[in-house]
Amino acid sequence: MDDLFARVWDNLFARVSGPMKFRLILQPAMAIIFATRAAIKDARENKPPYFWAMFTNPAARRTKLQSGWKDVGMVFVMAIIIDAIYQLIVIKFVYPGETLIVAFILAIIPYLLIRGPLNRILRRGKNSST
Repeated sequence: MDDLFARVWDNLFARVSGPMKFRLILQPAMAIIFATRAAIKDARENKPPYFWAMFTNPAARRTKLQSGWKDVGMVFVMAIIIDAIYQLIVIKFVYPGETLIVAFILAIIPYLLIRGPLNRILRRGKNSST
């Protein structure tokens, strides 16, 4: 089991300096762009912050998840495809678990970190200007 974690850890950090490292900037940037668009729309419609609303409003959870997936789903799928290509080139084998970890880190995390807080900032600015 320790060997598994060591391999995963080493493989994840090898991606930072390996080929195709441009995706480590490009994919989070795309997720941030989609999160920004969604946050602006949420603020305009006076909706609560995204991640917070998923936990505090069970009735809206499904709608929020669908909205988020619609925005970031393609970035997530592209992250999976590009990481699988990277693994085939460098490791000569595809580890699906590592691919999902990388896709989650590059697409989902930036989206969640931006959409809710930006919505709060925009709503606060909107309320103070009126």
